[in-house]
Amino acid sequence: MRAKRSGESALLLLDVVDILVGQGVKYAVIGALAASVYGAVRASMDADVLLSVKPAQVQGLFNMLAAAGFKPHLAHGGVDDPIPALLKVADKFGNRVDLLIGLKGLDPLAFSRLSNISFRGQELQFIGREDFIAMKVFAGGPLDIADAARAVLAAGTSLDVDMVRRLARGFSKDALEALERILRG
Repeated sequence: MRAKRSGESALLLLDVVDILVGQGVKYAVIGALAASVYGAVRASMDADVLLSVKPAQVQGLFNMLAAAGFKPHLAHGGVDDPIPALLKVADKFGNRVDLLIGLKGLDPLAFSRLSNISFRGQELQFIGREDFIAMKVFAGGPLDIADAARAVLAAGTSLDVDMVRRLARGFSKDALEALERILRG
């Protein structure tokens, strides 16, 4: 385990990613860490990761995390929940990594648009910028909208506006409307 104290969820993330990669699980770092890559640096007490995993693999992943000395907790979303399941992983210091087991409305090609970013000498896979923005407008909270707006601003003319519109539309009409408000500035 890399973490030595509280406040080191990014180090816990590295340990969790080692397990994911060892099991051949596709993942994408999302949340505050992705926000920092796309223009909105902010603090967070956890790390968030989106998984592309079959339901049959979840229990094995849970068991591997427990065997590695972590404290996993699996929660299933309701019928209307956009996140079918969430695997929360904690260490003895209270650091946390939240593994989202899927996301309803996510473009099936999202995992083909990942960005590799080096962190502490290890390559991590981050959700692509346009997918990040679409996910944030879909989440819809004030901080999410601010993250999306900062990412749009930081991208400038390199943003694939047509793609991000298509991705937001795939989540919901509300997500597309929120995106359009950001694009109008």
